[in-house]
Amino acid sequence: MRRWYVVYTRAGMERMAHGQLESQGYTVYLPQRLKERRHARRIDNIKVALFPRYLFVALDIEKDRWHSIHGTHGVSYLVAMGERPSAVPVGIVESIRKRENEEGLVEFEELVPHENGDVVEITSGPFSDQTGIFRCGDDKQRVTLLLNLLGREMEIQLPANTVRAYA
Repeated sequence: MRRWYVVYTRAGMERMAHGQLESQGYTVYLPQRLKERRHARRIDNIKVALFPRYLFVALDIEKDRWHSIHGTHGVSYLVAMGERPSAVPVGIVESIRKRENEEGLVEFEELVPHENGDVVEITSGPFSDQTGIFRCGDDKQRVTLLLNLLGREMEIQLPANTVRAYA
């Protein structure tokens, strides 16, 4: 029976491992998303792995030669429990694929539902009950706020789950 298994790749070599595994005849899935990259006063959107260093491979563990995956260029190892690879629970890969857009990129709700300039309230931590101006969020689930502290405006970074829209 064919199931999905997880391959752990070398750092930054997800695409290389994907291509190498496909050339060996494996069915491989590398979910990707768009990431905003800022460099030298420029902002680009680039495709990156949804799960850095991980991709999926479909195998029938009883019939396929899965040991050769370990020697594939770009692959560190096939995720296993003991001697045998561990299958991904049924439906996980399929649900990820359902979230892909027409470009094959996985779309998901924004982690930070605020826009630049929104007034937000801090709900926990040392700045609890303070209000600030939302500046931006990043893909590490942090937000940058502008707070008026001690008579001057200061930028601070906090976990995204510690702010909410000010009512």
